[in-house]
Amino acid sequence: MQTVLIVDDSKFILNLLEDKISEILSVRILKAGSFHAAKEFINKEDIIHVAILDLNLPDANDGDMVDYALSNHIPSIVLTGLMNNQIKQTIIKKDIVDYVYKNNRNSIEYTINIIHRVLSNYDSHVLVLDDPLITHPKEVHILKKIKLNVTTINKNNEIFDLFKNNAEKYSLVLIDDTITGIDGIGLTISLRQQFKKDQLSIIILGTNSNSEEASEFIKFGANDYIVKPYREIELISRVNANLDLLDSFKHAKNLANRDYLSGAYNRRFLFDSGTSIFKKAKRKDEEIAVAMIDIDNFKRINDTYGHDIGDLVIKNTVSILNQALRTSDLMVRFGGEEFCVLLEYISKKDTHVLFEKIRENFVNNSIRVGLDSFTYTVSIGVCYGMEENLEIMIKKSDNNLYHAKEKGKNQVSINV
Repeated sequence: MQTVLIVDDSKFILNLLEDKISEILSVRILKAGSFHAAKEFINKEDIIHVAILDLNLPDANDGDMVDYALSNHIPSIVLTGLMNNQIKQTIIKKDIVDYVYKNNRNSIEYTINIIHRVLSNYDSHVLVLDDPLITHPKEVHILKKIKLNVTTINKNNEIFDLFKNNAEKYSLVLIDDTITGIDGIGLTISLRQQFKKDQLSIIILGTNSNSEEASEFIKFGANDYIVKPYREIELISRVNANLDLLDSFKHAKNLANRDYLSGAYNRRFLFDSGTSIFKKAKRKDEEIAVAMIDIDNFKRINDTYGHDIGDLVIKNTVSILNQALRTSDLMVRFGGEEFCVLLEYISKKDTHVLFEKIRENFVNNSIRVGLDSFTYTVSIGVCYGMEENLEIMIKKSDNNLYHAKEKGKNQVSINV
């Protein structure tokens, strides 16, 4: 679990931030009301992922708290109750992530958004195409400061070599179009042909403030255009905004592909991703397994114990299946009490062994209802091999499921 440090001499601010952060983020929170207490946390903890720091404390004026946190490589967000040009310049000169004015009514929400972004950045990867003559580009320092994982390259063709094996790794590409030999437009067009805007964000750095050039880049697929020289806070804000947008796309897509009750992937996802898996196996002339799994006597469970317990059985079924399957296996709630599993890189013998084990796991499992408990079973139909399309394999596995039911339920029927 990631750790957030909050330092402020106001108990009200400490408790308010703790409550608001806890509502939204699953993090460990450390609270300190003084420089001395904060130092103890910093010296004791292995890692503090982000800190929210009061600029002035009773035992630390002039930003000493901020300097100490930064010297310990903690990404820091500064809180200040006063704001004038002198204070603003003092804050900006420090190597902080951002600053927040306490008296702004939106400051708490803004602070939480920054915290969430920094914590997310620990798992985010950015590719920077920059000047080969500069050993430590300014952009790299800024991006690393907000805890992004940064890879730098300095040639157009290197980017595609890198993406061959790491296509899903990178969320954002930063291209400095001012470098001699870099074709920013061409590179943007090529990247956008491979990746949609909800898959990869492209930010261009340029020196031309002419809106026509920026519009040209946007037209050909760039997400953003930043004019050099830029202020550090501008780059951070624009990068974070683009990453936030990508996260929103992923979240929306995830909601669309998930069953609301069980959290399992849904039927729509099966026909999107499952078809891709099927086509890949067909190209390689490999066999796959498609299984239909149905909860036996599910109507009786609902009638006896109620729909709340029926919902619990659905969730329990997903849990048992996930525990038995590999992370690479595709499992979806097909509808009602029926589930579909797609397996690749597995023999017919191992397929049969796996689903017999899954069937036994259900037999040995029980659901508690108050002081009572009950068990339930599943029937499983499997189609193994390779057919003309995925729909045919699903239909054949469904036919095999019917045979398993006909034979008395709590059975595995494969390739009848």
